[in-house]
Amino acid sequence: MLVVDDSRMQRRILTTLLARSGYEVLEAASAEEALKICATIEPDLVLSDWMMPGMSGIEFCRAFRAMPRQSYGYFVLLTSKTEKNAVALGLQSGADDFLAKPVNGDELRARLAAGERILWMERELRQKNRLVSSTLAELQGLYDSIDRDLTEACKLQQSLVKERHRSFGNAEVSLLLRPSGHVGGDLVGFFPINAQRVAIYGIDVSGHGITSALMTARLAGYLSGHTPEQNIALIQNEDGTFDAIAPHELAAHLNTLVLEEMETESYFTLIYADVDLATGRVQLVQAGHPHPAVLRADGSVEYVGSGGLPVGLLEGASYESFDVTLTPGDRLFLMSDGITEAINPKGEMLSEDGLAAMMVQYALLGGPAFLEGLMWDLNSFVEGDMADDISGAFLEFRDIKERAD
Repeated sequence: MLVVDDSRMQRRILTTLLARSGYEVLEAASAEEALKICATIEPDLVLSDWMMPGMSGIEFCRAFRAMPRQSYGYFVLLTSKTEKNAVALGLQSGADDFLAKPVNGDELRARLAAGERILWMERELRQKNRLVSSTLAELQGLYDSIDRDLTEACKLQQSLVKERHRSFGNAEVSLLLRPSGHVGGDLVGFFPINAQRVAIYGIDVSGHGITSALMTARLAGYLSGHTPEQNIALIQNEDGTFDAIAPHELAAHLNTLVLEEMETESYFTLIYADVDLATGRVQLVQAGHPHPAVLRADGSVEYVGSGGLPVGLLEGASYESFDVTLTPGDRLFLMSDGITEAINPKGEMLSEDGLAAMMVQYALLGGPAFLEGLMWDLNSFVEGDMADDISGAFLEFRDIKERAD
């Protein structure tokens, strides 16, 4: 507590009253002396006379408020002034309260007790703010660490699709994979079955984020083209060559694996195509995935398939294979619902018709350029707000005579 008054008698009276109430009191005979004390010691409470020679109590209050402090200081002006204008001037100068002279001991203690409550609340708030700031800093550090980990996870997930384009002589396959966040639940790929056939697939795991990404990583191992012996879609013949199980059998097998071995609540949609490069015959299974699109050589677009249940959702689910025949110049596009169900700011869905229009627009482009063109138009359609993962596999089937080249 700091008492400031040019009257020695007044200071002695106030100091005695305050000491009886348990306050430690410092005295200053002028505002200038008080400022020197405040520069070295931060008093919690200041009791200052208004009218003093030299710097007045109002001027002292303004200077006090301008000083840097670690905590708030409660300032009470002692005055005989009772006019409203005088009180307003004191409040505008930074005073917290007023006491009329001569000072009444009970009123003084009551006013100071009110000031102490305010100081206590200020200290509590400051302590809580420090705690909040510390917690936010800790959370920011954790977020930055997670963000770095997710960035690396994104690189690892993208590495699951090691090849984005490959030529098979009379056919070419191009892949597209764009997660909406750091990591996603979409996966596309292909692998040779034998010299005459190639398999292409698209997977969309329910949800987003780390859980979905981990499941795609495991599924990528089941359908790996680099270790055909471990690929669950392939069967090794006695002569060492490979064949493949029917597409509907693969979907049923994956359904059993997810439900019995993975023990997860996640499920996924699947589109899988077994392409005969010599004849153009394509056997497919559609398990909850969007309908595959066939861009014919004449520029028309048709959607094939009849739907089917997602994989890993229902025990004992059955699936059906269906056939599509590609002729030279035809293209097959397997896409995730992040494309057909993309929504623009007006709430309009792209839909199969919108995708068909985009496909026709880029019909003359080759695989990678075709996919980039689609992504450009899709990004323009949603105005940069891609809410879902995007994936697609694009097969271009050429004249089979080119196969010998």
